[in-house]
Amino acid sequence: MNQKKSIVILVADDDPDDRMMTQEALEENHIINQIKFVEDGVDLIDYLRQNGKFNNSSEFPRPDLILLDLNMPKVDGREALKIIKSDPDLCKIPIIVLTTSKSDVDIIKSYDLGVNCFISKPVTFTRFIEVIRTIGQYWFEIVQLPD
Repeated sequence: MNQKKSIVILVADDDPDDRMMTQEALEENHIINQIKFVEDGVDLIDYLRQNGKFNNSSEFPRPDLILLDLNMPKVDGREALKIIKSDPDLCKIPIIVLTTSKSDVDIIKSYDLGVNCFISKPVTFTRFIEVIRTIGQYWFEIVQLPD
């Protein structure tokens, strides 16, 4: 994919298999960017605010895009989304909900909280690769991301 700059992708997902699958799907689609991972909503917010173990901005750069699972421990994705989108410093970071949920309530609530798009994780890896390819084409080739 032709990109003007390297994009930092922050994946917030508590499931190690899902994190590995996301990494592999990004690599399979030649989306070569910095990919960072957090495992819960507390770490997500700390990462974004560069608190605690995330205070080194060269090691933990501000993401250009967040892939967010809704069902995480400590602070779930819904609450994290609410915090991020209500913070004037963070609210412009695009967020894609990428979750196992297909609940209409989760979909509506996510959009009400300001998510940029909601995607239910496909069951098969082949389909997941296709979804990540589409995300890559849209977010890294078509959309103009804020600096």
